[in-house]
Amino acid sequence: MAPPSCEAATVRVLCPKLLLSGNQPGALQWLIGSPFFPPFTVVSSFRCIHQSPDLDQESDDLRKLLPKGFEVIGGLIVGDSDAEKSALEAVRAARRLRKIISEGGELDDEKIVGASVDAGTGAIHFFISKTEKLAKLEPVASVVYEEDKSGKDLWENGCLLHCELPIKLPFYFPASSPSESKKMFSEAVDAVITQFKEPNVVYIAETLNKASGDVPKPVVLRGKDFGFGADASNINRLPAAEDQVSDIISCSHLCLNSKPAAVVNSAENADKIQISLMLNRSEKSPTSGAPVAEYFPAMEEARLIVVDLNLDVLTYAPKELPLLHAVSNLVIPALVDQLYSLRKIILPHLLMEHPQLRIYHFNPPGVLHPITTIYELNYGETEMKQVDVRKSLHMRLGLPLDRPLLRTANALDLSVNDDSRSNTKKRGSIQLKDVHIGIPSSGVSEGVASVIQGSYEYYHYLQDSFDDSGWGCAYRSLQTIISWFRLQHYTSVSVPSHREIQQTLVEIGDKDPSFVGSREWIGAIELSFVLDKLLGVSCKIMNFRSGSELPEKCRELALHFETQGTPIMIGGGVLAYTLLGVDYDEGSGDCAFLILDPHYTGGEDHKKIVNGGWCGWKKAIDSKGKSFFLHNKFYNLLLPQRPNMV
Repeated sequence: MAPPSCEAATVRVLCPKLLLSGNQPGALQWLIGSPFFPPFTVVSSFRCIHQSPDLDQESDDLRKLLPKGFEVIGGLIVGDSDAEKSALEAVRAARRLRKIISEGGELDDEKIVGASVDAGTGAIHFFISKTEKLAKLEPVASVVYEEDKSGKDLWENGCLLHCELPIKLPFYFPASSPSESKKMFSEAVDAVITQFKEPNVVYIAETLNKASGDVPKPVVLRGKDFGFGADASNINRLPAAEDQVSDIISCSHLCLNSKPAAVVNSAENADKIQISLMLNRSEKSPTSGAPVAEYFPAMEEARLIVVDLNLDVLTYAPKELPLLHAVSNLVIPALVDQLYSLRKIILPHLLMEHPQLRIYHFNPPGVLHPITTIYELNYGETEMKQVDVRKSLHMRLGLPLDRPLLRTANALDLSVNDDSRSNTKKRGSIQLKDVHIGIPSSGVSEGVASVIQGSYEYYHYLQDSFDDSGWGCAYRSLQTIISWFRLQHYTSVSVPSHREIQQTLVEIGDKDPSFVGSREWIGAIELSFVLDKLLGVSCKIMNFRSGSELPEKCRELALHFETQGTPIMIGGGVLAYTLLGVDYDEGSGDCAFLILDPHYTGGEDHKKIVNGGWCGWKKAIDSKGKSFFLHNKFYNLLLPQRPNMV
């Protein structure tokens, strides 16, 4: 089908958040799309963080960050009242950036998107640029925001190709001319790139979804079938649809035919294909002969350096794309780009200790596709150099600066998919995760629900073969809270047992030694001490003289879940509960509380827990005029604060 004309062009916006910079005048963003999507489809938006803008630095960053299968399709700028003039500035910057990334000097004749944001009103105006030759932009017919089904579009029809390639790269240089080392290293890198396209190179493609039952056989692709010419730049050009032969094996051959309805459409759950690269040196020669050893004597004293280069690339492809094209047009160019990026980082340190470089892939919230980062492991995650790297990435992607979203523990797990990873085994029990998902609605007709952000584990009575019935509810609520901090990767501290919680309180001087091993209750104050000691987490405590006061604080509790997102412990007398959210109708004052009850004593049966009311919404005042919270009982709430860290 021919692409729509510019006069009838529609811009589709799939990303949940398009404007990352607020209404700051002059702020520039890159609009990201894919050659596999309809024209003018915006999948994500990256902030330009190198001012002026420094397009050379921007292109270096985007080559590393953006997986092959996605590309810059336009620019967005916060401008003045002349929307078209501002959008043209964004278009020109985007075209220059595209040229640098593609290392091409010719005119960019692709149709791309330009957008301008009115600094006063925040209104976004879209235009289409037909070609670099034309200075005038064309208005679009319509703009459709489809963030509700964005992940579905991306991952139902697409897959990820993953290739890891560890390389030990030796090279020699004259001992008397250290300055020659950079040239020799660069030539060695170029020689590796040449090998990617040799006729006897073999690429093996196999599914990573091996837990799914029937596993298709691996597919062997040979370099001689790729048809590489002398011009290596040709491998960056995707074949036209009419050139794709129907009997060639497509990526879908290694993808699941069906998935459970509960599987979320995301990069983490996408179909993944592992690509392995091998050089076939044992092919039969047309003529027989004895083995030959070649000797190349050095003309002068030489020095040997071996550089470790651990390539790890992730690319996106539609499932109907032939595997041959996916490897030649996506995986190989990605390996080439990453090799050049690593070379650029290592070159200044070539004759010194080499930086320990490691590739990580992430899929942070709000970004529909994965991103790739290169971290220096010489620096710990809490050292300022590494923190500054993550802050820069957070700024570019529009991520909050108080969430550890790009720490290594949050990297995508590209090992063999196994459903058993969804649960964590500890001390003989398997805790259920996120039991509130899928529960019935609260019954607050015009309410706005504000709930916990992120995952947690459900701790309750009698788990781990430990009888704490009647006294351990606050301990269990604390364990649920600590599991939240673990699963959000704020800490690697294990969820403590009752005894370890008691020992912590003794160590800080809050309790006597006889407290360890007792069956004494603890409350909000003790929980705050433990969270501070074990995790460095501060807490806010709210006190109420009566349960009737809790609904008055719904707005404040909603703000907590919207800004902090952590679970809350509710203590009342000798009872404790975990609060996971509130549903509040500001007009009528009607509200409900999402309660996770640690007093449950049964097995890890989600249906039984939900049907039994152990996790669900509790109305402040139900239809019979009764409240879950007793009016004559004193309550306190412990609100853990999310650490300010990246």
